[in-house]
Amino acid sequence: MNGEKQELRIKRVFSRKRPRDVLRTHLTPVNKRGGGSQQCPSNRRLSSIMADVKAVEYCSDSEDLFGGYDSILEDSSLLAKLDDVEQNERQSDLQSAAHTDAVDQQDFTSLRPSNEGNQTCEDLLTDSILDDLRNEPLEDLPASQLQFQEQVNENVKRSRLQEGNKTSTPDRTERERNIEDKTKRQSKVRRSMTDHLKRTMLCNAAAPSNVSRTVVLKEAVVSEEISVAMQAMETVSAETTDLGPFFGLPTKVKDLMYKLRGIKSLYNWQETCLNLGCVQQRKNLIYSLPTSGGKTLVAEILILRELLCRKKDCLFILPYISLVQEKVRGLAGFGLELDFMVEEYAGSKGKFPPVKRRSKSSLYIATIEKAHSLVNSLIETNRMENLGLVVVDELHMLGDGSRGAFIEMTLAKVLYMSKTTQIIGMSATLGNIRDLQTFLRAENYTNDFRPVQLKEYVKLKDTIYEVDPKEEECFKFSRALNFKYSSGMQRIDPDHIIALVTEVIPTHSCLVFCPTKKNCENVVGMICKYLKEEFLQHRKTEKTVLLRELRDSGNGSVCPVLRKTVPYGLAYHHSGLTTEERKLIEEAYSSGVLCLLTCTSTLAAGINLPARRVILRSPYVATDFLKRSQYKQMVGRAGRAGIDSVGESILILQDKDRDMAKTLVCAPMESCYSNLMHDDGKGILSLLLSLIGLNITTSLDHMREFLCGTLLYVQQKQLCVERSLWEVVQQGVDLLKEKNLITVTSDEHGQTLQVTKLGKATYKGSVDLTYSDILYKDLSKGLEGLLLNSYLHLVYLVTPYDMILQCKPDWMVYFRQFTLLSAAEQKMSAALGVPESFVARKAAGQTVKKDSNMVVVSRMYLALVLFSLLKETNLWSVADRFQLSRGFVQALLSSSSAFCSCVLHFTEELEEFWPFKALLTELMRRLSYCVKAELIPLMEVAGVMESRAKQLYNAGYKTLNHLANADPAVLSDSIEKLYRKQANLIVASAKMMYLCVPDAPE
Repeated sequence: MNGEKQELRIKRVFSRKRPRDVLRTHLTPVNKRGGGSQQCPSNRRLSSIMADVKAVEYCSDSEDLFGGYDSILEDSSLLAKLDDVEQNERQSDLQSAAHTDAVDQQDFTSLRPSNEGNQTCEDLLTDSILDDLRNEPLEDLPASQLQFQEQVNENVKRSRLQEGNKTSTPDRTERERNIEDKTKRQSKVRRSMTDHLKRTMLCNAAAPSNVSRTVVLKEAVVSEEISVAMQAMETVSAETTDLGPFFGLPTKVKDLMYKLRGIKSLYNWQETCLNLGCVQQRKNLIYSLPTSGGKTLVAEILILRELLCRKKDCLFILPYISLVQEKVRGLAGFGLELDFMVEEYAGSKGKFPPVKRRSKSSLYIATIEKAHSLVNSLIETNRMENLGLVVVDELHMLGDGSRGAFIEMTLAKVLYMSKTTQIIGMSATLGNIRDLQTFLRAENYTNDFRPVQLKEYVKLKDTIYEVDPKEEECFKFSRALNFKYSSGMQRIDPDHIIALVTEVIPTHSCLVFCPTKKNCENVVGMICKYLKEEFLQHRKTEKTVLLRELRDSGNGSVCPVLRKTVPYGLAYHHSGLTTEERKLIEEAYSSGVLCLLTCTSTLAAGINLPARRVILRSPYVATDFLKRSQYKQMVGRAGRAGIDSVGESILILQDKDRDMAKTLVCAPMESCYSNLMHDDGKGILSLLLSLIGLNITTSLDHMREFLCGTLLYVQQKQLCVERSLWEVVQQGVDLLKEKNLITVTSDEHGQTLQVTKLGKATYKGSVDLTYSDILYKDLSKGLEGLLLNSYLHLVYLVTPYDMILQCKPDWMVYFRQFTLLSAAEQKMSAALGVPESFVARKAAGQTVKKDSNMVVVSRMYLALVLFSLLKETNLWSVADRFQLSRGFVQALLSSSSAFCSCVLHFTEELEEFWPFKALLTELMRRLSYCVKAELIPLMEVAGVMESRAKQLYNAGYKTLNHLANADPAVLSDSIEKLYRKQANLIVASAKMMYLCVPDAPE
């Protein structure tokens, strides 16, 4: 009975301090619908036990756990005994202290404080009371309280033993010891009887005492139950994905969606998708919807759930650098509010392997190529178990050449190396989605939802037809164009583009897709000629500001076409623009300052810029007829959610294209096929090399096992017609051996495959196998006579090989720039194979009997472009000097920066190239931004371009730290035309980047 009473008392104590909310979070089962939850019956006992354990665990030593608890004082006899003993002891101690003080005062008056007697009396109380209590019968106390009595008896015994061991000393020595004893007692804080009992009870509650064999056995059982409960709680806590009502996430996430994105609620299909059984069970999923259906939001919620609930890292793969930067900027605010890291892997950015963080999860946002390198580094460092989720945007790009091969390699490695990493793919509707499901072992969710209804039309001559697959001809008459054209207009605009665009602008927006970059500029110029003067007055002030910003971005230069068209609210958009120009134009279009853009197909695949009407100038991209996926991507931009009730697309056709157009607009979607065999099997060779280098496979048998998990294996009947997949693998291994990238050794157990140093450098540097041996020779030759007093030699070594064929040298410009080089630079150029005499003869138009290596000659020409950029950092003047488009010059700069990163990783794996490490690190930083050194820290922040960096620097924000600690409101007021939302994004990106620095505080 005593044991039962004690258990009841202990539970009464614990019930006052039980951390219900914390335990409820850990012991609540997953609710698949994201709503409320009910505790599982099997967990009720766990809850009871864990509440008792946690009550002690969460209380500090100073906390009054027994406040208000008086059950042991309900026995009035015990209370009377305590009172009597305490009163007797007080009187006895007062008399003794008075006598002692009188003696001490005679000899040691100067050493004793005036109030010492009172303090001594107080200090002695507890021990002497306990001494008297030791003889009292306390057998009727609860079992756990008997430990209290045993401790009292043990203390008294120990005290007597010490007193018995004391030796007699001279009188003065005994007095000194008395003074020391009193001094020690003065430094102690008197503990009352109640405090002492409370402390003992707390210890007993936390660590049950050994009183009897029965009690010991009972407590052993309870300890076992607690151990099982702790393990069960840890298991439930690890598996649960339910932290709140917003699809398993806290309400704070929902509030942030509204605060940072303006999203109040989700579409029905999004809720359905998030509540799918396969999603709740963390199975792989491919979901397909039309463009602008809201696919990305679902992926972001799943990412947040993985980061916050399971505390795992996530990888978000996007196709373009601009999209990566936009997503980094958009999710940095969530990272700061919800305490996770957002790291950019694009261009030259990204650390391999990523920084391992103790207390925070990381979201890696990467381009396709960088994602592959990132996964390789995680495999190499045995950190794949930390990667909880991989999200792939535009999964249908698996069928896109070499980039598709990188996606397939990345996903195949994730599937093979980690059984716990979930894969989510967002895709356009595909004709062979089942192949992708088999490859990824994934479920599929498809919906045709669009936030705005899309109506598709085609135009033949002066008649508009509606696209209707139910019709025999696919086209149904809609209306005739009613726009009066003069003979001059008819000659200039035979396709009636002016009539089509003026039906919607300037009140609404319009996109005109053109087959070439030059056609974009011609069409936008033509439209301006026939627009009315009232277009000039529409938002005139904002257009004036836009022109000024364009001029600032070009260091005083502005494109003549844009100078003419922007006042009318029109502009063009293609890769010939600089990154900063494109960003300014996109922002102006999104805000309504510009109402029409003429653009190439790349805009449809990049940033989301919707329009009321989309016009396809021609069913061609350059000279190639449109693919259905391209067509759907373009027309998918029609209709702005929340603004338009309907979106329209109009495809302009010629009679000769009518039959092909029927297939284009009405046929099923194309199929997606593996690209590992693309370009003479480059993809499969790269895959084989990395598998051997990462020790994923060391034999042909292991390699076959891995390849069974690829899309190529799923589609081998269609793709491996001339030779089997295993023949392809064997030939690939032989070719890698021939290139000295791997070694093959044979023994009684079979063949063993190992990577060479060159092979390891090749796959770790993500160097194209076609160029790895050339790069090695160039670097080796460079070490023999490396020019260190100029950047030219280093720049030549990092000029991308794949850019050479995109530019034909202008020999007069070449010769003029060559003559400006120093003698040492010309000597270096001659040593590489480009002497001045050769360039001079080519410039003079003379026939050269034996040309130098044209790859080297063309590469040196591009190196001169980059060298000029590094010297003066003015992209416009360099583009003009070399007669190149500013867009190409910037693309060259960006590619060189990325390739410099590849070369750096390549050299790090080869000891003989150790001098390059320090040299290339600084060069990569210079190439990444190509601005004055003081602006580079600001340019590293996502979304900050050169002109903005200059504004920030001039306003006093000169470092990343300055920007990270800035007040967005003050920043917005300090910088012209920097809106509050933009300021918030910049500051959030700066803070996140500051936190991502390896030695920054977490």
